[in-house]
Amino acid sequence: MDPDGDLNPDKDDLPLRANTKHVLVRHYVLDLVVAFDRKVIGGTVVLFLEPRSAVGAEDDAGPGAVEGEPSVGSSRPTPDNVIQSSPWWGTTSSNDFTLVLDCCDLDVSKVEEVDVSSVASMPPLPSESGHSPVDVLLQNLTSMPSSQWERRNQLYLQCSRAAGDQNGSSLHFCRDRWSLQVRKKMVASPQEFPRAIRIYYETKPAGGSVRWTEDQDNRVCVYTAGSPINNRALFPCQEPPVAMSTWQATVRAPGECMVLMSGEEQARPTEDGDKGLLIWNYYVTMPMPASTFTLAVGYWHRVAADIPPTLEDVARDGTARLGCAPGRQTETELVSGFGSSTDLTAKVSPLQAGRDHASRTDSTFCSSSLEDDGLTVTDYPGMVDDGIPCSHGDYPCRFTQRSARSQRVIPHRVFGPVCLLQKAQTVLKLLPPCLHAAYTILGVHPFPRLDVLIVPAGFSSLGMASPHIIFLSQSVLNTEFPGSAVNGLSLCGSRICHEIAHSWFGLVIGARDWTEEWISEGFATYLEDIIWAQAQQLSSQGTADQSELKALLRWRRLSDELKNSEEALQILRPNMDTTGQVSESGSSTVKHALNPDKAFMQVHYLKGYFLLRFLASHVGEQEFINLFRAFVKKYHGQLILSQDFLRMVLITFPDMERKGLTLDTIYADWLDQPGIPKWLYESSAVWSQARLAGEVKAEVAKWILFSRSRQGKGRKRKRKEPKVNYKEATAEQLVMLLELLLEEEELSAALMPALQRTYDLQNQDAEVRHRWCELVVKHSFAQAYRDVEHFLVNDQAMGVYLYGELMVQEDPEQQALARRCLSLVQPEMDPSARRVVEEMVL
Repeated sequence: MDPDGDLNPDKDDLPLRANTKHVLVRHYVLDLVVAFDRKVIGGTVVLFLEPRSAVGAEDDAGPGAVEGEPSVGSSRPTPDNVIQSSPWWGTTSSNDFTLVLDCCDLDVSKVEEVDVSSVASMPPLPSESGHSPVDVLLQNLTSMPSSQWERRNQLYLQCSRAAGDQNGSSLHFCRDRWSLQVRKKMVASPQEFPRAIRIYYETKPAGGSVRWTEDQDNRVCVYTAGSPINNRALFPCQEPPVAMSTWQATVRAPGECMVLMSGEEQARPTEDGDKGLLIWNYYVTMPMPASTFTLAVGYWHRVAADIPPTLEDVARDGTARLGCAPGRQTETELVSGFGSSTDLTAKVSPLQAGRDHASRTDSTFCSSSLEDDGLTVTDYPGMVDDGIPCSHGDYPCRFTQRSARSQRVIPHRVFGPVCLLQKAQTVLKLLPPCLHAAYTILGVHPFPRLDVLIVPAGFSSLGMASPHIIFLSQSVLNTEFPGSAVNGLSLCGSRICHEIAHSWFGLVIGARDWTEEWISEGFATYLEDIIWAQAQQLSSQGTADQSELKALLRWRRLSDELKNSEEALQILRPNMDTTGQVSESGSSTVKHALNPDKAFMQVHYLKGYFLLRFLASHVGEQEFINLFRAFVKKYHGQLILSQDFLRMVLITFPDMERKGLTLDTIYADWLDQPGIPKWLYESSAVWSQARLAGEVKAEVAKWILFSRSRQGKGRKRKRKEPKVNYKEATAEQLVMLLELLLEEEELSAALMPALQRTYDLQNQDAEVRHRWCELVVKHSFAQAYRDVEHFLVNDQAMGVYLYGELMVQEDPEQQALARRCLSLVQPEMDPSARRVVEEMVL
């Protein structure tokens, strides 16, 4: 297989060039400086390498590994469009082995071998050894048991600071658009290649993996973009998921800045002499793909755990919605720590705030444990130790730790710009019940802590989950108006639950092939409803009602999306039977990853969600959730393909196969074909008749009657309007109501302001306001154009196609509005979103 043969990266395919079948990176040590004045991150990364032998080279591939292993020899892809190389690159022999790393948008100045033999505290050499002393030293280091992880990290750090090899010149390197290639003269195999190399490099201000922008306080910040090229423009790495590794990082940043990363413990920064910088240190001990590495640096503050007076009503409403009796302090309130924290971070200087954070232990996080409340292991099914052994590699696994099994709410913090700290109180309020609910449903939290960052307005989605940290869009925050506080919690709570679900599906269990996004996004979408209903403590009927309405809304969204997208982008398993296969060296391509149309599609979320609902409909939801827990216990710490989950479903529930449901039929109906399966058409008809949907249709009928009664009436013929009793609606019901009204070709001029007044639409959550803006544009309701402008400026993750609707109306005022909004946000927009909008507007 030659995945690069027909590569057209400008259109729809992303190359993963790293030769992971020859060499694997076991550990990264990064030493970086964040330069705000130049908008670059520079420094070094030391890679600790392990050659892979021809026999058993696929041992670490995890479930779904490709059968067969080609012989290991020289891997020398010819650079197409060489961007950068060392002076000696052309002097190496064609027989020399080439280490290939994924890399783009980086300036590499030097690559050298690290002389780890000078580290005196390395583990002793074994008496029998046919390898060089350095090889044995590093082999001992990488094979140290997980119980000695602290000692191992210290040794990695010492080795990373060792001098370069003095016996020869720098290693030879060449960089093309997508890779960094490294050679050493007279080295013909991976086994002879240096086991530790240091790369000196610097990012570029417009690099694809990092986003330099301004936060909502108009202060410069930087964060990792996460996709589609993940981290190869942050540091040279192996990006294929199979290349799981550990890492540790030292980051120097201005003293007033907060450095957040996906590390297992909160960093305790120290001062860097008299340079005005703080040094932050993070690490992970769980091997994970390099794509999960996350970094954010900015002038952010921690949201205080006490409730300002202006938010008391919001908190009270939120507590009531979560099933808490008014006037009584609940478990959720105790867990969240409201009213008891002495953290006054938001009231002190950023520098002092950073130092205060550094001096605190994890006990100052909002947290709880079962021991605090005298509960037993039988209270939470996720706590039960069933004796199932872990089947992943050796690392300090939380699934085996009793302390982790009793931690139903992990320590958590929320950060954001000063201007949003008050609104971000909602996130801090919702985290404990959402974390608790996720634990109740899925069991042990895979990660020991959680930070949440409210990212800048140009962030391209509503949220992104990484180990130990979640990026949230400001669009999920509730409005500043207490009257809409209840509805304002729905979008925020659902999104938090979605991102929390990724800890289990997407992170601790990952997709072996990146084209199978449904494995993470479909699962998180399915679980967000279950976790959010549990967090709200809904009754079984309330949970069913909410689930049916959300299913109906998603069905409408999916059917609309599939009508307006090319069929190739509708397939959940685009590589079909070749899914998970790679070339002889380990390289591959991610199909459609760079296709600009795919970035704004939700087919993997929605169709994957409906596949899981389809499977659950055959066995019952609780039995299906029990299967999820068993699946997590079996596959945590591993990479999977679709068949790993589906086979477990069919084995666990043999009646499904007896009824004709097989792996092949699931592939054919759901994963390998475009379009909509028959079951989904049938189920959508049932959902449309459900109680909450029926209430919406009744309200829509009232509005249509109102509209028709007002059509054709002149201003002088106004009559007293009959009083109509419109029912209060939830946020999801308002979304459906507005969608149904959008289907009407004509609405009277009187309806729009009446609709706006009745539901206070400009102050609802972003999903509701999005539909309201569509209605405003369709019916040219000029009085609410400022609502459209506010949405396009402040809810950039959701407003991309609203620009198109403004332009297609061919209304000069609307087109001017689109151009004005684009000019306001153009500098801070996500690059992919900006390209799409510019094509529509300019």
